[in-house]
Amino acid sequence: MYAIVIGGGRVGYYLSRDLLERGDEVTLVEKDSARAEWLESQLGSIVMRGDGDEMAFLSETGVERADAVVAATGDDEDNLVALQLAKQRFNVPLTIARVNNPANVEIFKKLGVDMAISATEILLSALEPQESAPTAARGSEPTGTQ
Repeated sequence: MYAIVIGGGRVGYYLSRDLLERGDEVTLVEKDSARAEWLESQLGSIVMRGDGDEMAFLSETGVERADAVVAATGDDEDNLVALQLAKQRFNVPLTIARVNNPANVEIFKKLGVDMAISATEILLSALEPQESAPTAARGSEPTGTQ
C-alpha cells in the first residue's frame, strides 16, 4: 500500500513510523522546515517539505497512485482541503482525516472524506457506561466478617 500522511506532528510521525514498520510505502508531508529535518533524521527520505493542501505540491507527492491519504495536521481546515483535493482531483480511493474539533466530523463526511476520526469523540464514547459491564461491584460494601 502507498499512503501519504499530511502533517508531521506526533500523530503523523507515529503513523508514518508504524506504516513503514509493517512494510508499507509512505510519504510524510510536513511544511515546517525544522520539523521536517527532525523527521528525516528519524524516518529517512520519506519526508517531503511542503504544504499538503496545495494542489501543485500535492501532485509532486505521487498522490495519483496513492491508495490512501491521511490528513493528520492540527488544523481541520487544512485537513479538509487536502483530502478534498486528494479525493476529487486525484481520485484517491481512501481519505482519512484527523478531526480536531468533534463538531466538524459531520462536515468532513458530508464533503466526501471517507473517514473522519475525532479523538475527543472516541474518548467520550469510551467513558460512556458499558451496557454489559457488571454494576454490582461498583459502590457495594464489602461483605464478610471484620
